[in-house]
Amino acid sequence: MLVAERYEMIVGLVNDRGSIRVTELSELCQVTEETIRRDLDRLEKSGRLRRSHGGAVNIKDHHPETPYGEREIMHADEKRRIAKEAVKRIQPNDRILLDASTTAWYMAAIVPDIPLTVLTNSIKVALELSGKEKIQVISTGGLLSQRSLSFVGPLAERTLDTYHVDKCFFSCKGVHLERGISESNELQAQVKQRMIGISDHVFLLADSSKFGVQSFTHVGELDGVSEIITDQNLDQTTQQQLLERSIVVTAV
Repeated sequence: MLVAERYEMIVGLVNDRGSIRVTELSELCQVTEETIRRDLDRLEKSGRLRRSHGGAVNIKDHHPETPYGEREIMHADEKRRIAKEAVKRIQPNDRILLDASTTAWYMAAIVPDIPLTVLTNSIKVALELSGKEKIQVISTGGLLSQRSLSFVGPLAERTLDTYHVDKCFFSCKGVHLERGISESNELQAQVKQRMIGISDHVFLLADSSKFGVQSFTHVGELDGVSEIITDQNLDQTTQQQLLERSIVVTAV
């Protein structure tokens, strides 16, 4: 296969599937993974696809993160109520994980100064907790996502893998009864997958606008969630369907 033919094959596969991994492209094109990585670099520079961690995604299907400033004002009242309820789940000496969502930031602002260990990939959460003397804060580090002011990428994922926490509090872009939890991009999704995996109890903080939504990248199934904390605008039918799956739902 000529190089130009391989390029067209790669672009065609990415466009058809939305995303594809380096390992699969290597097998389909019958070349090494290093060759595929070089191909993807060249194709990204020419604007034909977008590199992602471990593969490539279709430019047309890529959904960028909403800037933090915009997220702060979207459904702010609901998020504050959800944060207030979520803080009630925290006990002294807990080891907890807070993601880079605005709801987690609201939690950080109101959590009492009690003995806690907080692991986070959020710059804003870490700064908010820095003035509370009894709370030990651990930042993941990693690649800085400027739009969300969070750390993502392989370093953040490896850091998370070295810890185990009692409780994880996270949000997402979409909650779908059949298709599970989703995020706007692969880097955020992979970090949140790690967060769920290292936690005994997982609390999904999601206002009602996120239900019925399937965003770009799959994070996980709903059966991995211990409790969903949402607002009172979530319809009763959805709440009942979640309860039938043994998922605790608290609407505030």
